[in-house]
Amino acid sequence: MAQTPANELQETVFSIPKMDCPSEERLVRMALENSTKIENVTFDLNARTVTVAHSDSVPYLLGLLEPLRYGAVEKETRKAQRGSVPNQEAIQATDQAEMKALYWLLGINGVMFFVEIIFGIVAQSTGLIADSLDMLADALVYGISLYAVGKSIAAKNMAARTSGWLQLLLAGGSLFEVVRRFFMGSEPMSTLMIAISLIALCANVFCLWLISKHRDGGNHMKASWIFSSNDAIANTGVIISGGLVALTQSRYPDLVVGLIISVVVASGAFRILRMSRNPA
Repeated sequence: MAQTPANELQETVFSIPKMDCPSEERLVRMALENSTKIENVTFDLNARTVTVAHSDSVPYLLGLLEPLRYGAVEKETRKAQRGSVPNQEAIQATDQAEMKALYWLLGINGVMFFVEIIFGIVAQSTGLIADSLDMLADALVYGISLYAVGKSIAAKNMAARTSGWLQLLLAGGSLFEVVRRFFMGSEPMSTLMIAISLIALCANVFCLWLISKHRDGGNHMKASWIFSSNDAIANTGVIISGGLVALTQSRYPDLVVGLIISVVVASGAFRILRMSRNPA
């Protein structure tokens, strides 16, 4: 493949086979921020590609993506056409609008974490507890994105590492709770599980409404739409497990859902930690 010389504005399309959810999109974005020669980044989660307008070397950009282990490869590099890269004022205006939505998402996820963790303990539900930690993990990802704006590369990587370790700690606590309740026993309150999960589902539907005006922009807000959609699916899973608990009078559906969500949170934590090892 013919290479466009470095230091000349160019567009490179990277194929990233393992980038298929919004949290992975955000980690890719943060990894690329280690380059100071990037003008714009556009994601397409459906095609699993990212298009980068830059004046850096392609091997260097691939090196930034390599610690994520998402299988990133160069698909195409071309000279950037005049007008193909948005001007800085337009980018800043869009960023301001998106940041307002991100603050709402951060606040809603933070509040729902406290609601679900409290009632999860009361209801003896590992599913609710794990889902609350998933909410907190989401809030940490949004918080990192907001904190990273205008910060140095070292500060961004430190924030990512801190978030990664916190998420890993949370996932470990959730897994411990699943194991503890498996051996010690529990009596999940199905009615309370379903009621709180319905509230969480409504919160995520509200998040989807907030993001709806941004999701067609071809940027990371489209990914946030999918992020909240996935959260809604997790809420539905807890609701279903609550129904199964009531139907079967068994605690195992609750334990299974708690285990699945805990593993998902742990997986996200490892990905953040791998990304944050990029040299500043």
